[in-house]
Amino acid sequence: MQRRIFQRGKLRTACVLNLFLGGLTLMATSATFAQDGAAPPPDAAAEAAPMPEAVMMDGATCNTCGTDPCCDWCNLGDKWLLSDQLLSNSCGCEESSFTIGGWTQFGYHTESNGLFNSHDSRINMHQSWLYAERVADGSCGLDWGFRADFMYGVDAQDTQAFGEPAPQDHWDNSWDHGIYGWAMPQFYGELASGDWSVKFGHFYTLVGYEVVPATGNFFYSHAYTMNNSEPFTHTGAIGTYQVSDNIEAYGGWVAGWDTGFDRFTDGDNSRGSAFLGGAALTLTCDATLTYITTIGDLGTRGEGYSHSLVLDVDLGCDYNYVLQSDLVETNGAGTNHQYGVNQYLFYSVNDCLKVGSRMEWWKNGSNSQYAATFGVNYLPSANLVIRPEIRHDWNPSGIRFNGDGKGDFTTLGIDAILSF
Repeated sequence: MQRRIFQRGKLRTACVLNLFLGGLTLMATSATFAQDGAAPPPDAAAEAAPMPEAVMMDGATCNTCGTDPCCDWCNLGDKWLLSDQLLSNSCGCEESSFTIGGWTQFGYHTESNGLFNSHDSRINMHQSWLYAERVADGSCGLDWGFRADFMYGVDAQDTQAFGEPAPQDHWDNSWDHGIYGWAMPQFYGELASGDWSVKFGHFYTLVGYEVVPATGNFFYSHAYTMNNSEPFTHTGAIGTYQVSDNIEAYGGWVAGWDTGFDRFTDGDNSRGSAFLGGAALTLTCDATLTYITTIGDLGTRGEGYSHSLVLDVDLGCDYNYVLQSDLVETNGAGTNHQYGVNQYLFYSVNDCLKVGSRMEWWKNGSNSQYAATFGVNYLPSANLVIRPEIRHDWNPSGIRFNGDGKGDFTTLGIDAILSF
């Protein structure tokens, strides 16, 4: 799926005011939904990989802004890539290039909000990541590709294939060292020909807007929907077909949620057998909508249905708005009904500075959780992004779904990601 790139823009006083007014509006909208006790309208959202990754990983230099003083100070320079040092990339249609790269992420936050960012009041190495891949390019006939990802850090235990019973016996779940550990979140092969491609192995989910890699998200912290109502990875096979310029369809079989390759060797102890699929629609030049679902035996979550809808809209004036809605309905104990709505508003000052807000409403059974996050992405160079943020979580019932039991708290956080 295409990743939306922040557009270069000029800082206008009116736009800045609109950003804060827009954030207040989003918060009020989420609160209204919850107070009414009804789900928001289903015109939400599509799984589209988050646009900030393009900002962090494309490595483009700051475009010339003429005499605009807002952009004169931004000069990212060229991005340093590990592949450029290790591999000789070939140009041409007949062969896809190999890529080797990664990143290191360090962060600090004052409160724990659950799964990711579990260890507060200390500096953590969240992700030290290395990947190798060859992209399958089917534009000139049958082609093959692969990808393997390895990571070490405090995020490992939330990134491993923990969807199997007795996790210590399965895939990468035994690779722990205290709060740190290793994980292998992707290991797959791919075939492509024309408008078709098929991925088989262990790979990231298509569900949701936020993703596991730190480089793929605008915010340091994660949404409740991503933490609690979405899978992180799958093992199986998923096909992609480019139906037209405006429609891309997905469909395949996976071994439930967050499972490894044990599904093929454990017999009756294996977990999950489900359909993963959906479609991405280009509604206009400025809007995309994607629907992704999982149906069947989801593993430890039980049997049922889930979906994620993400609407991604370029509002002009260098703003980008994203509306996401998730639903999970299963027969699993304690997690059989979950619903969430997330709203994001981003503004691009220039290639070096982005600001954003995220408003959340997540409902688990009859209890609702809310969160509002405001943050900045500052790129002092093409290889480095610094992400300070302030986040407030609250629950009218005083129930805390994650962390240390507080129902109303504010978190200050900051991290830095060095990519290579």
